[in-house]
Amino acid sequence: MSQAAPTEAQHFDVLIVGAGISGVGAAHHLTQQCPGTSFVVLEALESFGGTWLMHKYPGIRSDSDLYTFGYRFKPWTGAPIASAEEIRKYMGEVISEGGLEPHIRYQHCISSASWSDDTNTWTIEATRTDTGEQLRFTTNFLWMCQGYYRHAEGYTPDWPGMDRYQGRIVHPQTWPDDLDLTGKNVIVIGSGATAATLVPNIAGQCNHVTVLQRSPTYFWTGRNANEVADMLRELDIDETWIHEIVRRKILHDQQAITQLSFTEPEFLRTELINGVRAHLPEGYDVDTHFSPTYRPWRQRLAYVPDGDLFAGISSGKASMVTDHIDTFTEKGILLKSGEELTADVIITATGFNLSVLGDIDFSVNGEPVDFANTVTYRGMMFTGVPNLLWVFGYFRASWTLRADLISDFVCRLLHHMEDKGAHRVTPALRGTDADMPILDWIDPENFNPGYLMRGMHLLPKRGDTPEWQHTQDYWVEKDSLPAADLDDGCLVYE
Repeated sequence: MSQAAPTEAQHFDVLIVGAGISGVGAAHHLTQQCPGTSFVVLEALESFGGTWLMHKYPGIRSDSDLYTFGYRFKPWTGAPIASAEEIRKYMGEVISEGGLEPHIRYQHCISSASWSDDTNTWTIEATRTDTGEQLRFTTNFLWMCQGYYRHAEGYTPDWPGMDRYQGRIVHPQTWPDDLDLTGKNVIVIGSGATAATLVPNIAGQCNHVTVLQRSPTYFWTGRNANEVADMLRELDIDETWIHEIVRRKILHDQQAITQLSFTEPEFLRTELINGVRAHLPEGYDVDTHFSPTYRPWRQRLAYVPDGDLFAGISSGKASMVTDHIDTFTEKGILLKSGEELTADVIITATGFNLSVLGDIDFSVNGEPVDFANTVTYRGMMFTGVPNLLWVFGYFRASWTLRADLISDFVCRLLHHMEDKGAHRVTPALRGTDADMPILDWIDPENFNPGYLMRGMHLLPKRGDTPEWQHTQDYWVEKDSLPAADLDDGCLVYE
């Protein structure tokens, strides 16, 4: 039962929203780089982990290697591609070793955040989801680490005839505990990272799995091991050194692949497709099912460790169909080609719904904030919105790489504000930016996954200079963010 909001708010220097990979990292960096800063982490779920706690579908695992998806300060010692359970164990160690647990409040769902110039604070209204208690917090600086998609439900297109289908429709993001696929015929719609993870983990249980895709995805394969790490461990090298060396090697290789996607896209395309071809039976129709029409890295590459997805196809337990859906039927799906696929269960691995800053109601001095009307400062702050920072990671590199860089930036900014005696910092376009083109958050010619295209109208705008855009380039930002001039006029201190 809801209770009246308290008359007194709990105050903290910094309030971090979310105890996922970004929020836990932010808390660690804050304790190390800004000792003595009071802070709290508010998390809507019942424990830490974010994505790795919420997603329950079979085989849930990272699609980034843990040497770069892991934190720079905490060596990763397992296989490069890790399960959700392994990632949460790693995060739990960070929390325990850093003494962060007392700072984290679980089952705290935030409804609104309002800024006041009079007090130079954010006021946060939250509800304890376990008790219904209404809580209020105030903070000098709000650090949004809640991720970028809606946790409550995934994205499922509204196909004709869905109400006619007599089987069960499931989205992986809300995987039901009572779903038994034993001996069932299953259709998985979609062929991105989720499908690539899910299909190998259910294929042996089901009678048959059909992967239905509208268009092919780029996959890359390899052993779920790292030869450099294994060699260094044989030599008894310290794990801290191994972590840093392997991390640098992976980032070096990823940079080379990313550059190839721009300079020699056809060469990279051929290499990726041939890598898939090598895992499939002679004569398999790779051109139809595994040859995308777009340039590599315009959407995220899906990693298939040890070729497990292709092993299911080769064994006959799984099959690919590339076609468009005409309508759902009582027994399955009718395709545009006229073929009907029948299934007991249809799984819609069709992505998620973008969430801009947690769908929280923001206001500044009593005026609602529409982030689509702001311009982003380096992909993390917003014109006209004081003392607020949002963590949005990389598409072509691990999310955590940027979370670590942004943590350094926040701590440097907090020290800079203290040195200047400033109580607030607000991004603002400079006079020299008056004629700058104002563009969408990201260039679709550069990167265009469905969730971004569907949600672009909700996102902040960007300019045409590095200060006013989310560059999406770790290999540039690893040098430019630490060197960013905090007094170049983009940030107004008061």
